[in-house]
Order: sequence, then structure tokens, then C-alpha cells
Amino acid sequence: MKYVDATRRLAEHRDRIAALREEMRKMQDAIEPQEVADYSLATPQGEVRLSALFGDKDDLFVIHNMGASCRYCTMWADGFNGVYDHLASRAAFVVCSPDAPAAQKRFADSRGWRFPMVSHQNTSFAADMGYRAENGSHQPGISVFRRDNGRIMRVSDTDMGPGDAFCSVWHFFDMLPGGAGDWAPQFKYR
Repeated sequence: MKYVDATRRLAEHRDRIAALREEMRKMQDAIEPQEVADYSLATPQGEVRLSALFGDKDDLFVIHNMGASCRYCTMWADGFNGVYDHLASRAAFVVCSPDAPAAQKRFADSRGWRFPMVSHQNTSFAADMGYRAENGSHQPGISVFRRDNGRIMRVSDTDMGPGDAFCSVWHFFDMLPGGAGDWAPQFKYR
């Protein structure tokens, strides 16, 4: 297919994706929120309640991260670091993993991450939110919560994985001949 024809067709696909995202946005607004418990999570400074993570915001993003052993979750978190200020201007934002708080801090410091982290280690939080498989493995995703008259309501969630809308790396690679191919993220490159 000629370049001009292909780019026109790709633009049409992108327009359809944008229209579908608008439909999804409307559906999202119509979801009946799910009340959740005020979980106790861990930080290097001690326990913190889910309700405290909102700070002065009404909305809270919780990133379900598989921890320092996952190269993919690390790549996503590296990207969140770049948009953290933008996200935090609208809603509270925290990354939550099964790693112990001290291990989280060491890893976050080594990556230069600026966002807050909490540990759900020894809690049912990840499982209750649907981000722990029956075999015990943790799964990546995002839960969004809203404060509502003293209650914590989950208003949306989605899983994460290669090609999703939350990691631009895949979308850049989609523009290359052969896409990502057999590429996989690494903790360090050379």
C-alpha cells in the first residue's frame, strides 16, 4: 500500500478510536460506584489508611504495580514519573505494590520516581480490587476512587499490559516497521 493511502487509512482508524474513547467516557460517567473498605496500607513512615491517600483531592488513582521484580511495571512507573505533576494537579496519585516499604523506597530512589508509594503486603487490598490472581500472582492495573460523604467509592478500574493506553512506548513502537517485534523492557539499557 502506498504511503499516502496508508497514512489516510491510519488516520481514519485513529478517528474511530477517538470516537470509541468518547463512548467509553460516557459509559464511565454512568457507572454505579462500588463502596470499598478503608484499607490499611504501609509506607516507610508507618501505616496509612486508603482515605488518607486522597490528601486534599476528591479523587485518587491507585496504580496496582507488581513490584520491583517486574520490568514491565517498572517501565510503566518510569512513564508515570514524567506525567505525575499533571495527574496530581487533578487527583491524588499513588503506586501500590506487594513489596515491603523499605524495598519500595530503595527501588523508587534508584529510578528517580517522585510519586508516593504504598505497600499492600499482608493485606487483601490487591485481591479485593481484582489484581491478584487465584494462583497468588499480582496483576497490574489502575483503580480510581472517589470520596463521597465519608465513604470511599471505586468509580473505575482497568488492567494494564503491553499495548495499553497507559504506556506510550508501545504506541511509538507501533509506528515502526514490525512494531515492537520481540522487544521487552529492561531495567537498564547498556
